[in-house]
Amino acid sequence: MKITAISTRVVNAEMRNWVFVKVETDEPGLFGWGEATLEWKTRAVVGAIDDLAPLLIGRDPRDIEQAYRAMTKQSFWRLGAIGMSAVSGIEVALWDIMGKHFGVPVWRLLGGKVRDKVAVYTHLGMGDMRAVYETDEIDPLVERARAVVESGYKAFKAVFVPYTHYHAPLPQIDKVARMMEAMRAAVGDEIEIMVDFHGRPASAGAALAYIEALAPARPMFVEEPVQPGDFQSLAKLGRQTKVPLATGERLIDRSEFDALFATGAIDIVQPDICHCGGLMEAKKIAARAEALGIGVAPHNPLGPIAGVAALHFAVSTPNHVIQEEMVGAVPWYFEVVQGPIRRVDGFWQVPEAPGLGIVVDEAECAKHPFAQEVMHTQNAVMPDGTIVDW
Repeated sequence: MKITAISTRVVNAEMRNWVFVKVETDEPGLFGWGEATLEWKTRAVVGAIDDLAPLLIGRDPRDIEQAYRAMTKQSFWRLGAIGMSAVSGIEVALWDIMGKHFGVPVWRLLGGKVRDKVAVYTHLGMGDMRAVYETDEIDPLVERARAVVESGYKAFKAVFVPYTHYHAPLPQIDKVARMMEAMRAAVGDEIEIMVDFHGRPASAGAALAYIEALAPARPMFVEEPVQPGDFQSLAKLGRQTKVPLATGERLIDRSEFDALFATGAIDIVQPDICHCGGLMEAKKIAARAEALGIGVAPHNPLGPIAGVAALHFAVSTPNHVIQEEMVGAVPWYFEVVQGPIRRVDGFWQVPEAPGLGIVVDEAECAKHPFAQEVMHTQNAVMPDGTIVDW
């Protein structure tokens, strides 16, 4: 069996352009799908996939480790987030081919089933990205939190830590405390709440001030309290707070995850399967985390193929804790990709179809061509004009 072609389908989902990757083989009707979505880098990722394709044409798609090595070792320049997203999309498609070839779901090939259902969480707005990033007052925050719970979710994440810099102003700290208190009162203690800092604080001190404001409401974890790669500040936070810390969505290399683990600061690691190299690399990262007593909750605010890949990963990974999902990102989410994602009582169910178990409707994809994504970064400016992290 040989790889004969690698191509992309770009699907605009308003906040993001989903980048679907199709890998074709010389066996009639046998092909695989992956996803390489990288926010606001669509054209660059598509170009990277085109550049990587010649390294794989003619190779056996079942030799996934070898294909990964070819893409990461024979491109000469280190790939970065754009190149590794391209690698990830191709790699996931190879697993889809492998599962179809052997007639088993991908999770069987990743080690088999370790759980009977997968805990998931969504965001305020249940996929509406404007609601995710623009809910910064108590009343809409509470309203959207209740709506998530009424939809059957047992956990959700909110983003309401304000754009900051090196100092967290007292009025902002107090506002964060009031918002978290109101949200907890609205949904009760049985619902898990996560708060995403988005790396907005530029110092450990500013991050700690907000963490302490959230602590009385007992969040499941706070995510990315400082910028990715700032391991010194993260280590400092880990020594100063008892609130569980999570991060890792913007790391792309195993060596970066090793440096993260060495801080001893985190309780949850969040690799993104579509950025870190694909399913095999995510499994290797999870294994390293498991050896250190760290749980894994993969980052995934992306498209439907990414969601299904995360489902197969979760079914087969012992230290998986909970899965981020964005099923409500657009009303036609399940029209472009029909697949096995099915939520019952806050849990995804285990898929049984071969490969990823998806059918991509390319005609539906074509109805949503590339468009410039919605940008929210214009708000990440302090009153004095200083541009800060979004």
